[in-house]
Amino acid sequence: MEKFDVIIIGAGAAGMFCAAQAGQLGRRVLLLDNGKKAGRKILMSGGGRCNFTNMHTEPAAYLSHNPHFCKSALARYTQWDFIDLVNRHGIAYHEKTLGQLFCDDSAQQIVDLLLKECEAGQVRVRLRSEVLSVERDDNGYTLQLNGAAVQAEKLVIASGGLSMPGLGATPFGYKVAEQFGLKVFPTRAALVPFTLHKPLLEQLNTLSGVALPTTITAQDGTLFKEAMLFTHRGLSGPAVLQISSYWQPGEFVTIDLSPVTSLDDFIHVQREAHPNLSLKNSLAKILPKRLVEVLQELKQIPDVTLKQLNSKQQSELVNTLHHWRVQPNGTEGYRTAEVTLGGVDTTQLSSKTMEARDVPGLFFIGEVVDVTGWLGGYNFQWAWSSAWACAQAL
Repeated sequence: MEKFDVIIIGAGAAGMFCAAQAGQLGRRVLLLDNGKKAGRKILMSGGGRCNFTNMHTEPAAYLSHNPHFCKSALARYTQWDFIDLVNRHGIAYHEKTLGQLFCDDSAQQIVDLLLKECEAGQVRVRLRSEVLSVERDDNGYTLQLNGAAVQAEKLVIASGGLSMPGLGATPFGYKVAEQFGLKVFPTRAALVPFTLHKPLLEQLNTLSGVALPTTITAQDGTLFKEAMLFTHRGLSGPAVLQISSYWQPGEFVTIDLSPVTSLDDFIHVQREAHPNLSLKNSLAKILPKRLVEVLQELKQIPDVTLKQLNSKQQSELVNTLHHWRVQPNGTEGYRTAEVTLGGVDTTQLSSKTMEARDVPGLFFIGEVVDVTGWLGGYNFQWAWSSAWACAQAL
């Protein structure tokens, strides 16, 4: 039976980075994945350009039942450390918005970086390897693969969450955690578009493809100022993906459709200048024309000129557009979700090493853990930071 110091399951961002770091520290590492290619989710990320970190990474940008857990790893391996690695590999990148860093060329560059780092650490990479069973004894961990058995002192689970099952996502990591007595929080899709109930969906159907800046607020008071996109299934865009992590089924979200311009002030100025202009054409100066037309059909914008608009109508209109309340039907689920909320309970892991407190030699890193970042490179940074922290302990 082949023996290694460390076996890492999952050749995604966290798994590859951890393998590379541990290998370069002198450990004999075997990296396993069930897919045909390493880094499949990386290649899909950021529209194929990989939003590999965020310059504003801080613990407040992460959701967890144990919010302090991520602090140690994020402080010890920061966004600047990964940016430095990207620079050393000569990868050109740019900031898009809000500190989000993307490759100029392609996400393949980040996968190549990780594979080169693995090569430098003499990591053995085996793809199309399904782990059929995991057993632990005094010598460490024995894994039955399709066709062979392998053994290591230490085992790292970096198998990700349930998002994007088309890229090979499975509940494997949660099952291993439960096998060894660790608690797993219920999971759900996060950073995911909303679907809408039928009457509203049909009424908004013609808006598919329309985007606008918004401020969107969840029932718990969390808010994000970013763009929203109408789709043929409901609502998407960065603002919606962000708020989906804070939304619970049955709740409403409140959307400010004009976050930059006070509609009261705008209408007052417009009325002085163009009293005979229709309200609809006036609003189309600051809102997408199709949106204004649909809201008028829904009787949420009166069919009047500016001088005909009375104070009661104006007050209702301003309230509607600055506080548009929508009750999503649900989300598009794991199929399109960028990440998975929930996962392995971090109170059972060391925040310094990612090792299970009661199961020596068993580590969990990346998305399988109950730490979920905001949209915009935060989840990649958690992958790098948790992987690095783990590798130092291997």
